[in-house]
This record gives sequence, C-alpha cells and structure tokens, in this order.
Amino acid sequence: MPRYLKRGLDASAIKAADAKVRETVEDILGQIEARGDAAVRELSEKFDKWSPQEFKLSPQDIERAIAQVSKRDLEDIKFAQAQVRNFAQKQKDTMLDLEVETLPGVILGHKHIPVNSIGCYVPGGRYPMVASAHMSIVTARVAGVKRIIACAPPYKGGPHPAIVAAQHFGGADEIYVLGGVQAVAAMALGTGTIQAVDMIVGPGNAYVAEAKRQLFGRVGIDLLAGPTETLVIADESVDAEMCATDLLGQAEHGPTSPAVLLTNSEKLARATMAEVERLLTILPTADAASQAWKDFGEVIACDSEAEMIAEADRIASEHVQVMTRDPDVFLNGMTNYGALFLGPRTNVAYGDKVIGTNHTLPTKKNARFTGGLWVGKFIKTCTYQRVLTDAASAKIGEVCSRLCVLEGFLGHAEQANIRVRRYGGRNVPYATAAE
Repeated sequence: MPRYLKRGLDASAIKAADAKVRETVEDILGQIEARGDAAVRELSEKFDKWSPQEFKLSPQDIERAIAQVSKRDLEDIKFAQAQVRNFAQKQKDTMLDLEVETLPGVILGHKHIPVNSIGCYVPGGRYPMVASAHMSIVTARVAGVKRIIACAPPYKGGPHPAIVAAQHFGGADEIYVLGGVQAVAAMALGTGTIQAVDMIVGPGNAYVAEAKRQLFGRVGIDLLAGPTETLVIADESVDAEMCATDLLGQAEHGPTSPAVLLTNSEKLARATMAEVERLLTILPTADAASQAWKDFGEVIACDSEAEMIAEADRIASEHVQVMTRDPDVFLNGMTNYGALFLGPRTNVAYGDKVIGTNHTLPTKKNARFTGGLWVGKFIKTCTYQRVLTDAASAKIGEVCSRLCVLEGFLGHAEQANIRVRRYGGRNVPYATAAE
C-alpha cells in the first residue's frame, strides 16, 4: 500500500481556495460582457497597472520590440519554433480525410476542417513564458487556422520583447499587451476593439484556467491547463539530486504548483527530501518553489512498480518524469498523464521550452479524459454522407423508417418513407405510431 512520507494541503483548504477563484472570475466576466472595452481597461489598470492608448501592437511597435531581442535569443526562439512546427506537421500528416462506400451506392466520409479563429493566451506574470507562444500560435498555424490573435500581460511596464518576437514569428495576426482573465474574456466575448474568436487556448494561472472553464460553451477551449503539476517516478537507478532538481524545477512555476515524488525506495525518498531542502537554500526562485513544496509537495513510497503505476494513474499528473531502470514499463502501463518524459536524459524543461512536443497539458486530473494541446485540437472532424442510387436510398429508408417508428419519431419516419415512395416505387403509408 502506498505510504505518504510527506503530504500537501488537505482537500478542504484547496476547495476553499478554488471557490474564491470561481467567484472572482465570474465577477470579471460579467463586467466585461456588460461593458466591453471600458471594463477591460479598468481591470488592466487594477491588476497590471497598465492602460496604454492601444492594447493592440502596431507593426511599428512589433518592430521596436523585436529590435530589443538579442540575435542569439531570436535564433533560439526560431529553433524552438522549428521543432514545434515540425512535430505538429508530422501529427497533422496522420489526420487523413476519409471517404468510403459502406454499402453499394452509400458514401460516407469525413473532412478535417480548421477552426476559423483562435485566441492564444501567453502567461507572463511571474515569468515571461515565451515558449507558450510557440505551443499555441505555431501549432494553430500548422493546423490552418485563418485568424490567430495573441495576448500576453505587460512585463515591467510594457510588452515583453521576446514574447512579442515569439508571437510575431509564430504567425500571430494580432498581438495585444493584455493579461489575466480580462485578456481571455476579451478574446472570447469580444469588445468594441477586439473581435471575438471561436476558441481560446493556452496555459495560465488558476484564474485563467477558471475563466476558460466558465467560458466553455460560448467558445471552445483547448483544455484546462494550470497551475503546473509535476510527478517524478524514480527508483534507485537515479540519485536524490536529480529527483530534487526535477521537482523544484517545476515547483518554481508558482506557490500552488504540485510537485510529487513517487518511488519504490524509501531511502531515495528521504534522501530526495533532504536534497530539496538543500537546493532551496541556493535556488534563485526558492520563494515560489519553497511555498509550492511546503503546501503541495508530496512524497509517496510504494512496494512495487505495479503499485507505482496504479498510484501514478490515480494522480493523473500533467508532467510525469520517469527515471527508473526500465521506463518503458510506465510508458506501456500508464494511462493517465499529460506527457511522459522517459529516462534521466530528458526532463520536463525540454518539453516546456524546445524539444517539440506541446507544453499545454491537462491538470487537476483532467488527464483521465484528455491529452494535451496538439494540432488536432484546432481541427474539427466533420462527417458527410451521399447516397448515389435509388435502390440504396430505398433500402436504407425502409430500415430507417422502422427504427424511427420504434422511437416514436413519426416525422423522422416520414423523411425516410417519402424516399422509399419516390426512389423505391413502393406505396408506403404515412407513418403511424408503433402498437
């Protein structure tokens, strides 16, 4: 049975915090829906101390921002985007249109149709998350989305140059310096100056994730992504320093980011806890990481790999770093995760920033029913049908009519019957209820 050597906050404390977030977000959405641009400006001033003449960047603004980014940083941004673009294209290549004759004269098919417009949120509060621009904008462009707009919060009193560069080179059609719930709501609902989109994508803090949840239905969303979660699965083939580094590397996202160690070695577990405390004395981002570790860090000891797999699937973490003698045991055995990072040579930061897989991933156990953002999230798979012959229409119509009467849908039945009469030459009576 799994044994907790360290636990985080209890469920009731987390539930209370979630309720406060829901109330705040509901109020902000109501303000923006009622007052549009005026509310957006007030909220931006309140939360970000930012109220420019225009939130949308002009081509000249974009040029000035890019000019502030070093040549090396621009090269690195373009390299990362190339990796994301390449993998997204390979994924898209697996999505084939289909047309098949299922019965003589009956043609069924599907087409993959890109969403027409999306809004991409790029977080930038505690850290300017340049990579989030690659993950949403580049992937949407590969999918064939026609209109892509992007929002990121101000950073130190203005647009963050590297984020602007990433948004621009990624392919954004419109770039806004606007953050938080007000940005997500403006893109989803529309304002006087921002035309509403069909879908909102991108990670964010608890407030951004809650805004997406409340807006879902009025617009599409990719998934609920945030705050960041990490699960390290390890055995004694790896050392405590590696485990602690990978835990704190993600805990630094913010004070509510869960970081969990799952191991079949109590010796490694206790050594990792000690190593975490040592690293927190030297880690520059220890203010956030230490709070996350204190409140949301957990260490769980298991008796076997099978028990570790079961526990990992229960946790259903966003990121799962597997450092065991045979990581394929977990690749083949696990079913609930956002993304796997197999072996000590890779790590979550590679996926976050550069390797090419998408870093927008499900949190809060949503990995039980969805994967992360990928090119297919921007594409609707829409079916169609075509009946080529009179005989086929009459044959399908006879069965359809009987099934409709079975359910009491007599108008539906008559849709079938009229075709049986016209194309099958049979004088079928008007539909009546089944006895």
